[in-house]
Parts: sequence; C-alpha cells; structure tokens
Amino acid sequence: MTNLLNTPLKGTHGKPILTDIFYTENNSSKPIIIFCHGYKGFKDWGAWNLMAQTFAKADYFFIKFNFSHNGGTAEQPIDFPDLEAFGQNNYTKELDDLKSVIDWITSNTEYNTEVDTNNITLIGHSRGGGIVTIKAEEDSRITRIISLAGVSDYASRMSNGNALEQWKTDGVKYVVNGRTKQNMPHYYQFFEDFKTHENRLNIERAASHLNMPHLIIHGDNDSSVKIEEAYKLHEWNPKSEIKIIKGANHVFETSHPWNQGQLPIQLQEVINVVLDFIK
Repeated sequence: MTNLLNTPLKGTHGKPILTDIFYTENNSSKPIIIFCHGYKGFKDWGAWNLMAQTFAKADYFFIKFNFSHNGGTAEQPIDFPDLEAFGQNNYTKELDDLKSVIDWITSNTEYNTEVDTNNITLIGHSRGGGIVTIKAEEDSRITRIISLAGVSDYASRMSNGNALEQWKTDGVKYVVNGRTKQNMPHYYQFFEDFKTHENRLNIERAASHLNMPHLIIHGDNDSSVKIEEAYKLHEWNPKSEIKIIKGANHVFETSHPWNQGQLPIQLQEVINVVLDFIK
C-alpha cells in the first residue's frame, strides 16, 4: 500500500492544505474517496489513518486533508499550534479548500493510472457533513455523498441576542478545547461570512436538491450532533439512505490518540456500510 502523507496543496487562502493519500499501487482505475474532518478536527485524529488504510486495501483511492485554516501547520499538522488561523476560518474557506482538493486530484497526471475521476465520493464528519452536502449539490464532478454524524444546520449554531452583540463588540469569542485546554478564538468575521453566504450555506437547501446517491450515517448514542439531525437530512432528501449505528457515539467509539491496531466495531461497521453503498 502507498501512503503519501502531509503533501501541501496550494489553496486560495494563503495557507497550505495538508493532504494524505492512501492507495494500493496496481495501475487500476480506482474510485476516489475524499474525507473532510469536522469542527476542532484534523486529518490525523483518532483512527482516521486506520480507516484510510482499510479503504485503500479495498482498492479505493482515499484522500483526507486538513482544512487550510483548521489551526494546524505544515510542521505540526496535529492539534492547533496556529490559533490565529483557526480564528480566521469559516465555512466558505472550507468549501474553497475542498474544491482545491477536487481540482487537484481530477487534474493531476501523476495518479492518472490509479484514479477514476468520474467516480468521486465525498465523506464529511460532523461539521464536514454540511460542507460535503453543499459541495456535492454545487459541483457536478461529485458522484455520491456521505454524511457521517453530520450536522443539518449551521444557522442554529450561531450566537444570537446578547451573545451576538457581545461577539460583535469584542470582535472575538473563545471556546475551550476540552482535550488540549486551549482557548480557541472565533473572530466575528465567521458570523459576517455566514450572513453574506447564508443561502449557499443552507444545508436543507443543498440536501433537498441533491440528485446523486446520498448516505446518512449516525450513531444512536451521539451527544454532540443529535440523531434528529440525521432524520432531518433524510426527510429533506427522501431518496437518501439512512443507517443508524447502534451504540455509537459521535466518533463511533474512537478517541484521540488511537493507539490500538484495529478499528472499533462501530467504525468498522461504518466502513462496511460505506463500501456496500459505493459498490
């Protein structure tokens, strides 16, 4: 198996998009899977590497990447050494980053004997589930889309009332990262960018206009994104498939760091469901 890690792609926002690819080199044209991490996430979190290897062994060309402003750097792609970048992130930057990754793999001649650029699946975890839903609706190169413990709405996650006024006055608000104990900044530009692009960033609008295979996977023990959000996505796109993983939490029973050599049962079940769906 070939693993090429931490390849920097040039995006449109001045910071590199660090990218990993996993595939079995055999000169056969493989379906492409592109994985997008969620809020306070990164490509090397938990068991995502094991997941990538599993898809590569099943003869898929698997790509995962750090959003350019997720807070990681080329030197330290894990965790959040660049909190200033984290604070300047927003949804439209993430959509632009995903487009850059798609542009790169569909135009890259280096892998043209290994990839089928007419067969591209997007998987988005948590906040990334909304990103892939929006991108799939607007980019005709996408073949199918999978929301993995994905959110159904961005607007409801915005501050309002006094909290919004305080955010505007201060220009920044902070969220404590429970694992790293960092005070992670969110600059007010995040809200301004959302309001400017509110129609584009409406996940309900995007989901209801999807005309491709759409899979929604959610754990019934998810305390971070409620299972009702999965049912909403399914309601907005009745042609979609929905799969509830029994006993699974938001990260399908993984954690960071993940030092075990095998996947937890719930994440393995996710992968099995995805493989059946893509086939």
